[in-house]
Amino acid sequence: MRATFQAILLTLTLLFSSLIATGAWGSAVSPDFVKLAKQLKPAVVNISTSKTVTVQKRHLYGNDPFQDYFEKFFDTPRQHPHKQQNLGSGFIISDDGYILTNNHVVAGADEIKVKLSDGREFKGEIKGRDEKLDLALVKIDAKGHLPVAPLGDSDKAEVGEWVMAIGNPFGLAQTVTAGIISAQGRVIGSGPYDDFIQTDASINPGNSGGPLFNSKGEVIGINTAILSGGQGIGFAIPINMAKAVIEQLKQSGKVTRGWLGVSVQMVTADLAQSFGLEGEKGALVSEVTKDSPADKAGLQGGDIILQFDGRTIHEMSELPRMVAATPVGKAVKVVILRDGKQKEVPVTIEKMKDGDEEDVATTGDKLGLKVAELTPERAPQNRGERGVLVAEVQPDGLADRAGIVEGDVIHEINGKRIASVSDYSKVIATVKKGGYLKVLLKRGNSSLFTAMRVE
Repeated sequence: MRATFQAILLTLTLLFSSLIATGAWGSAVSPDFVKLAKQLKPAVVNISTSKTVTVQKRHLYGNDPFQDYFEKFFDTPRQHPHKQQNLGSGFIISDDGYILTNNHVVAGADEIKVKLSDGREFKGEIKGRDEKLDLALVKIDAKGHLPVAPLGDSDKAEVGEWVMAIGNPFGLAQTVTAGIISAQGRVIGSGPYDDFIQTDASINPGNSGGPLFNSKGEVIGINTAILSGGQGIGFAIPINMAKAVIEQLKQSGKVTRGWLGVSVQMVTADLAQSFGLEGEKGALVSEVTKDSPADKAGLQGGDIILQFDGRTIHEMSELPRMVAATPVGKAVKVVILRDGKQKEVPVTIEKMKDGDEEDVATTGDKLGLKVAELTPERAPQNRGERGVLVAEVQPDGLADRAGIVEGDVIHEINGKRIASVSDYSKVIATVKKGGYLKVLLKRGNSSLFTAMRVE
């Protein structure tokens, strides 16, 4: 028995020794950052830009009526143009000189200089920009083949895995930092398609546009943002989002996106309960744009979109990204929940135009309020509409917690039209303690749903 145990122990010792000797065990714990840095730095570039800006000169005399006279007399112009410098990073994606970076690094630039790791400098030309994703494609003309950063698959990236960033923070060229993926799918309010990779690899001003590599030396993200006031928290655009638009940027310099034509909001626990939905999932349609693809297909406010083109909607924010990435003219199947039943609706996606963005609304999660008749005097902007005006909201009451604010107009409660204060009172009276109220209201030019559980 003892001999058998010793044999097993010897086998394990030899196995671990082999793993350590070959680097297999070490790489499982931590990648060889020295090797990765040497291999990848040549494909990372520093980008410096300059643009002419005109700053309004400060008035020395406040609102003095003689201000203009004194400025003309002493010939002191109010406008003072000067050059504004900006620093960023980027990485080469093809050996003929195409470079990927952030749009905010090069937007509005009069001049773009690209410096390679070997010290060579080239003039950069913007070939395409995507403001919504904050991406830009820059081209340089260099002799010979340039080193290329291989693009990975960000969908396969996992929280906890090692990553390495290379960039130009504070003008410190070719700086290498390392850390892990801290989270995925972060929405930080930077645009309509937020889906950031969060990392604790050090990201600072000047890193923008630079690559975030995995342990295989593949780009899985474009370093884009940092959390104001936060230390060790950075955000990168998943490379798969960039790969989906690179060819469009090359060919036309801009990106064409799909359009559904709905305003959607998050499905809270109370809303899910009021709609008879198990779990907080899907995207609740609060409004359908007239003559949009959704309108033509028969989608309605109050539908909950559960699937789009065969993909499940786990979070509301996923839908706009899915729609935008859908080819124009493609017929897709949309699975919705309506009146407690699932229904499949075919929709043909159209081209998104300026102002046609899918509207993502948010709402609170949980009724103490006063309502008034909707009159032209109280709400002139709602002339001709039917409903009741929210005149007052009690702090920390049910309505307050559900996101209802003063000035909202209530149109429906639990599917029943509200045309007067009397209608409102009758519906409220029928709801018992523990029951749910599903409210359709109008705020400005937008419609949205909210729900609350009567306590």
